[in-house]
Amino acid sequence: MNLPPLPPVGGATSGRSIVDVVAEQHREILSLTGRLRTAPADPRLASVLVATISRHLCAEEQYLYPAVRAAVPGGDRIAERELAEDQALLERLGDLEHGGDPAPVAEAIRRHVAADAEELLPLLQQMASAEDLIRLGNRFETAKEAAPTRPHPATPATPPWNKVVDPLIGVVDKVRDMVTSRATYPRDL
Repeated sequence: MNLPPLPPVGGATSGRSIVDVVAEQHREILSLTGRLRTAPADPRLASVLVATISRHLCAEEQYLYPAVRAAVPGGDRIAERELAEDQALLERLGDLEHGGDPAPVAEAIRRHVAADAEELLPLLQQMASAEDLIRLGNRFETAKEAAPTRPHPATPATPPWNKVVDPLIGVVDKVRDMVTSRATYPRDL
């Protein structure tokens, strides 16, 4: 994997693997989706789901898909397919944020999680070293926290531009969220 070296810390690389981080986020997203199915008119829940997925997809675009391209044979094809599906999901999130039907979003989320769990993550786990997976996990978590909390389907979806644009848009989104008291994390519910 072509990642810049980590600063020396005097021991083994610490943190969680990108596989574990993404799987945990998928469980959280599926839980929120299930809750939204039972309460489709809850705007706070919809807001949290939109923010959670927006952050998740942004981090995947910055670190997961480039890692798949670099480490997995045929990774370009897989990453391009996932980027196209993420683009469609971001557009559906915009509808959901404005009171749209949660069913298409729930179906797109189910497909996204299934594709990652059944294909992407197992392939990456086979092809990348444990240290690279941990390093990617650390970067993924950092990118997720700096990411936008609203869908922005027109922004760049591939490095290097998404790594520049996404944190800037994330700052604007977070200011808007603060001014409007918008819920963006499950703990806000």
